[in-house]
Amino acid sequence: MKRYLMKIDTHTTGNRNDVTPLFADREAFAQLVADLAMPFRDGTIDVVVAIDALGFILGTAVAESLGVGLVPVRKGGKLPVATERVEFVDYSGRRKALEMRHDALLPGMNVLIVDEWIETGAQVQAAITLVTRLAGTVGGIATICMDRNGHTQTLRETYRIHSVWEDQAL
Repeated sequence: MKRYLMKIDTHTTGNRNDVTPLFADREAFAQLVADLAMPFRDGTIDVVVAIDALGFILGTAVAESLGVGLVPVRKGGKLPVATERVEFVDYSGRRKALEMRHDALLPGMNVLIVDEWIETGAQVQAAITLVTRLAGTVGGIATICMDRNGHTQTLRETYRIHSVWEDQAL
């Protein structure tokens, strides 16, 4: 396990870990961003799509590291313009929605989706649906951790996934 990942607080309530202590350490955060961006430095990524909310932090840094722009995927009802919208049920069993500006991507753009932690893949799948509706191509998914379960297996088989910390390391 990479040393900086030890900054993640795993002694939390519920089924989530707190990654914000890692974000607060400048050197650890810089290493995390470098590791997340590394497999995508081949010049094929046109834009990073970052998922609300902690994905915004990582996605912004990864986009800057790759020298590309950032498209935020917002929680439903937050954008004050026309959007594409996808509803889903998240890891907690709650119904939610994600939205993206309908003009956020140019057709054929190769997209890297970034989120901080992928529990069931429902939120990332919603982002993938938004990207494909806007005629983009998913060139990869980068995350701190993608849990290994039946829900995420299809994502692993279909997309280029880069996770710096697998759940069995917990």
